[in-house]
Amino acid sequence: MTLSLARTPVPYNEPIRGYMPGSPERAELKEAYHDLKNQQIEIPIIIGGREIRTGSLGECRVPHDHSILLGKFHQAGEKEVALAIEAAAGAKKAWAAMSWEDRASIFLRAAELLAHKWRATVNAATMLNQSKNMFQAEIDSACELIDFLRFNVYYMTQIISEQPGSDKMMWNRLDYRPLEGFCFAVTPFNFTSIAGNLPTSCALMGNTVLWKPASSAVFSGYKFMQLLMEAGLPEGVINFLPGSGGKVGNPIIKHPDLAGVHFTGSTATFQNMWRTIGENIASYRTYPRIVGETGGKDFILAHKSANLEALVVATVRGAFEYQGQKCSAASRAYIPSNLWPQYVKRVQEETARLKVGDVIDPTTFMGAVIDEAAFKSITAYIDYAKNAPDAEIIAGGGYDSSKGWFIQPTVIATTNPKFKTMVEEIFGPVITIYKYPENEWRETLKLLDETSPYALTGAVFSNDRYATIEALEELRNAAGNFYINDKPTGAVVGQQPFGGARASGTNDKAGSALNLMRWTSPRAIKENFLPPETVAYPYMKED
Repeated sequence: MTLSLARTPVPYNEPIRGYMPGSPERAELKEAYHDLKNQQIEIPIIIGGREIRTGSLGECRVPHDHSILLGKFHQAGEKEVALAIEAAAGAKKAWAAMSWEDRASIFLRAAELLAHKWRATVNAATMLNQSKNMFQAEIDSACELIDFLRFNVYYMTQIISEQPGSDKMMWNRLDYRPLEGFCFAVTPFNFTSIAGNLPTSCALMGNTVLWKPASSAVFSGYKFMQLLMEAGLPEGVINFLPGSGGKVGNPIIKHPDLAGVHFTGSTATFQNMWRTIGENIASYRTYPRIVGETGGKDFILAHKSANLEALVVATVRGAFEYQGQKCSAASRAYIPSNLWPQYVKRVQEETARLKVGDVIDPTTFMGAVIDEAAFKSITAYIDYAKNAPDAEIIAGGGYDSSKGWFIQPTVIATTNPKFKTMVEEIFGPVITIYKYPENEWRETLKLLDETSPYALTGAVFSNDRYATIEALEELRNAAGNFYINDKPTGAVVGQQPFGGARASGTNDKAGSALNLMRWTSPRAIKENFLPPETVAYPYMKED
């Protein structure tokens, strides 16, 4: 064994590669993209380090060309869930007993593998599986996931360094234990970084994990699982369980050894999981930790003093990057009457310039939405707006599913601040804008706060500091991530811890020590060096 008070490397945000014409990273990424596109793989369940094949198969298809089959994945059921719980329990003792330095080394190595050897592969897998353009893949499946791995190690050292004070003749200390049982990580399709962070943040703190990736993002999740295995992650620490929510999630949620749920997905699914946990609360060994980030109806609010061009750029980028399939994507905007004519004209111009198509084309701004179900859900909102008397589509509105699940970036203008698309989460390339009287700033703050049940991200554009201060105060609970003169997307690990409250989740702030604290159970230890040897206290002596 080594004897030291080790310090981990100081974390830094991974630099974003430019992928400029003629650059080696562009050539490497294109080669990886075409290699993965032209092969069909069979993705196994991974339990205790073993590959398991059930024969119940799901498909991994390319959203921007759904004729292309990337591979098929074996789906887990109750039998495989039972095996995974057994494997997690079997791995728990050795993993929890491993020194924090050795656990840290595994995930720091994973970060470096992703930064170098695996970068093009994981980015290309994300482009193909989730239809992200090369820039969106780079900032997600490379940079943000690398940042999570590096910064989480640093946050772990901050947590375990936090120790209580001690009086004379004694020593007090805190032992940061893993949770008693296993953690269940349920990850979404839209960010490979989130899919990687949810299981690894639990595991870093000494927990063993059952990981259910979204069925529409198994391909990229599998590539990251392979990376973790190369990094030296011991067998059974993270068990990879693709499959349906019912067949995988239901037996896991009801198991007595469930100790924590780390979730990103829909509000309805999260609420159902919470409800099931509540119904089974008496059967668990310990109260499960429940951490969830669920969605948003994210806003842009402009004051009459706002910078017009900055506002336009934030609207277009915030609403349409990655097809609006970010839980932080701008989905509703409140524009003052003095800026409205110029704002509408400029948004129409910029939206018309956006290219929709194959993500390997560097000039493509938007790919396809993730699958047929998303396509039908999003286009139903567009069709609703087309037929509504109090709304008008002023940009986009077209869609075509013949080759891929393509939807044009769409801007809806409404005269009704409670119009359906101002209230409900759409999760697609659709933003609804509302014109308010420029001198009704305070009334609009109240209107905005009361319109949606979500509270994830929001942006205020203002060059009037008093108005900005008022917005910060009046909208204090309207967004967990609040942006001033910037789009409401693009939180960076180590800079803007991410999460919201209300219907947007538990606000446990991924990308910070606050999140990692949820995956440890501190034990206070007091050691008395000179314990008393008489029962009577000094005050008990007679006068």
